[in-house]
Amino acid sequence: MRILITGANGQLGSELRRTLTGGAHELTALGSAECDVRDPVVVDSVLSQVRPDAVINCAAWTAVDAAESHREATFAVNADGPANLARACRTHRALLCQMSTDFVFDGAGHVPIDESVDPNPLSVYGASKLVGENAVRDTLPYAHLIVRTSWLYGWRGPNFVVTMLRLARERDRLRVVADQTGSPTWTGHVAPALLRLLESDAQGTFHLSDSGSTTWHGFAVAIMEEAGLEIPVDAIATSDYPTPARRPRYSVLDNRHWRELGSAPLPQWREGLQAYIASGVPAAAAGQQAAV
Repeated sequence: MRILITGANGQLGSELRRTLTGGAHELTALGSAECDVRDPVVVDSVLSQVRPDAVINCAAWTAVDAAESHREATFAVNADGPANLARACRTHRALLCQMSTDFVFDGAGHVPIDESVDPNPLSVYGASKLVGENAVRDTLPYAHLIVRTSWLYGWRGPNFVVTMLRLARERDRLRVVADQTGSPTWTGHVAPALLRLLESDAQGTFHLSDSGSTTWHGFAVAIMEEAGLEIPVDAIATSDYPTPARRPRYSVLDNRHWRELGSAPLPQWREGLQAYIASGVPAAAAGQQAAV
């Protein structure tokens, strides 16, 4: 396949480049400077030149709290961008894989959320991602993948792991929310799964997240343990740490459609954290951020 990655310099885009480089497929990986998904003329020109069989869109506005005061800019990337890509993919007969998020759900339930559950976003970020999803479905009803993941972290920050390690350098103890539950997911597990979806000619909506679940507090404690840091982590309530954007209280994703393909569940979230910490990347990134 000829595969085009947009947003290739972010966390997942970078991981996909690592996964696909030197493999059986022809890869073109472009950052926002080379393919601004907000510009339909640029998008069409890129697809006309690359002629991909599949496009994986990793371009996104991911600053959840900043999105609340930058609605127009957020929707330009997360909603208009996928719509532009979908129209270009329709013209050039390519499949579009659009990355999305657990934030399209309100988190009101207490059981893992499968692909059949109706979204109900609480934030501007979540709403913008849902509009982007729907634009792709409407434009490419038979040539799309919508892939939702959760609590993603990878080789490039910022992310929760890097932030916790940076704060551990700066503070004697940490305070982290303990009443929001999800599945931390390493890009090193998601990228190979995405490739399998493309190679299997799958279409439709899929949830791809690491197995198991924890709270942000539980995740922070695990990060300290895996990094060998003896920093106390206090559990606090969401109300003790107000943010501009509302977060889903429970957003554990059930990867039902993935299992129905005959695929094994993604590894446990703690395994991903162990591999990520062992790589040395998060500690280096935390040190760089602390020195800025």
